[in-house]
Parts: sequence; C-alpha cells; structure tokens
Amino acid sequence: MLRSLLLYTALVIGANAATAGEIDFDAAHANGLSKLTATEATPVTDAVFYDPEGGEHQLQDYAGKVVMLNFWATWCAPCREEMPSLDAVQAEMGGDDFVVVALATGRNPLPGIEKFFEETGVSNLPILLDPKQQIARPMGVMGMPVTVLIDREGNERARLIGGADWSSEAAKQVIRELQAP
Repeated sequence: MLRSLLLYTALVIGANAATAGEIDFDAAHANGLSKLTATEATPVTDAVFYDPEGGEHQLQDYAGKVVMLNFWATWCAPCREEMPSLDAVQAEMGGDDFVVVALATGRNPLPGIEKFFEETGVSNLPILLDPKQQIARPMGVMGMPVTVLIDREGNERARLIGGADWSSEAAKQVIRELQAP
C-alpha cells in the first residue's frame, strides 16, 4: 500500500512538472481566444529589427522572458483595435518575466507610427520596426495582425492570426501559463 502511494505521488509530481509552462488551449478557446493555435516549439529567427534611432535588436535580447511578439502596421484596421490591449497587457504584466514586442512591419513611416500611437492611446510600448520584414518573413507572417507567443527559451509556442483582446483575463492566463516554471 505504501509503495502504491509513493508511486502515485511520484506520478502526480512528474505529471505536474511535465505540464509546467504549457498552455491550456481548451480554456483559452472557451474564454475568447478561439483563434489561438499551438505551434511546434521552434526557435525564433535571429534576424535584426530596429528602433527609430537605428539601434539594432534581436528577439534573443529577451532571453529568459516570455515574449508576446506582435506584427502590425499603421494601415491595418484590426491592428488599430488590438493595439490598446497590447499596450494594456504590457503596462500590467510587463517586466522581468514578460514583454510585449510590437513590430511595425513593412512600410510604416515614423510620423505615421507616432500618429497611430497617439490616436490609439499607446504609451507603454516602444516603437520597434521591421521595415524589410526580416523577422516577419522567416516567421511566415502573411498578413496582419499576427501575434506569436515565445517561451523563455526563445521557442515559438503559440500563434494567433487576426486581432484579439490581449488584456482579457483569458489572455493573461495564457501568459501566466507560459511563465510557470
């Protein structure tokens, strides 16, 4: 009897460790993120993106953090609706363990981006640029918006094509699940 109890306890502990950092897609779908799909845990590209001053950045700069990578454009109507929720989730959850990286993808002149941010009330996200789609192309982004969830190890874990309310409780739960040890 004691042996069975010890074996059962070990299996439960092992099962919990195996699911750490896993997304409950059924719960996410049931609670408003119906377009969120699991992806093969694939390392993200090491291509460069830029800030307005020409500074170079890579997704590897965020190693150790859960990253919500969003591809957007100033001309994209669903992006206009979605961007305030990305800004809100960055304000609430951004820090040492999580960051929203919103990349203006393709041709997006800086004055247009600044106007977009002002009109949509975005104040917690830096302006980041992927003008030649050096990040978007290798990641298979064909339209916008697209949001990719990346784990601490730099692997794509989930993707949502189209807009979503990233400040919703369902979205925050997905982030917390990816943050789990």
